[in-house]
Amino acid sequence: MGKLDGKIALITGGSDGIGLATAQEFIAEGAFVFITGRRQELLDSAVKQIGQNVFSIRADSSKLEDLDRVYEIIKREKGKLDVLFVNAGIAGAMPLSEITEEFFDNMYNINVKGVLFTVQKALPLLNNGSSIILNASVVSIKGGLASSVYFSSKAAVRSFARCWCVDLKDRQIRVNAISPGPVDTYLMNNLGPTDEVSKNIVDKMTSLTVMNRLGTSSEIAKAALFLASSDSSYVTGIELFVDGGAGQI
Repeated sequence: MGKLDGKIALITGGSDGIGLATAQEFIAEGAFVFITGRRQELLDSAVKQIGQNVFSIRADSSKLEDLDRVYEIIKREKGKLDVLFVNAGIAGAMPLSEITEEFFDNMYNINVKGVLFTVQKALPLLNNGSSIILNASVVSIKGGLASSVYFSSKAAVRSFARCWCVDLKDRQIRVNAISPGPVDTYLMNNLGPTDEVSKNIVDKMTSLTVMNRLGTSSEIAKAALFLASSDSSYVTGIELFVDGGAGQI
């Protein structure tokens, strides 16, 4: 018996990194998983790597028409959802004096607007007693140089979890945020404009953890599995840090 036997899950941003690892974890525990992403080649690679019980949909979660199409496909193929992992997001840095409207809009359209409408549009398909997991970040409680737009977008995600667990309590839908620390993903390793700057960022982030290392996507996926399954049946509205201690010291 798997922890998610018979469950239907959607993972946005599921074509690589944390999303892909979580899809693999969910499927290993008995779920059928829909994954979304913006790049078809990555989605195709993910499906090939996973092998079974997965359905990929090319979509940009900041575009409402794409979200409508995602849920139309899920309704047609499976008719319901039991687990929603809102994982799609981006990161970036820009000094306060240089922040542009384009930079702000892009960050908030994906990290905040996309999260909100991904959840809202899922509600008709979500069974009572479902689990919603929002991928926030340890930066939701931190401050950083030239990071106000990105950090604040993740603080908004954490606040969504608090509010939505109240909004959805009558349906017994649990809503929780998972907040990774620095994780060894493509995104983490390409935060800077050059390889050298990116390496310096990774080294700095690594030094801020108690464990003095990057986390792995699999480690975050196991925490997501806990929040998705009945193991966390009395858990809602929390921010679960999986951060190597980065936010705790």
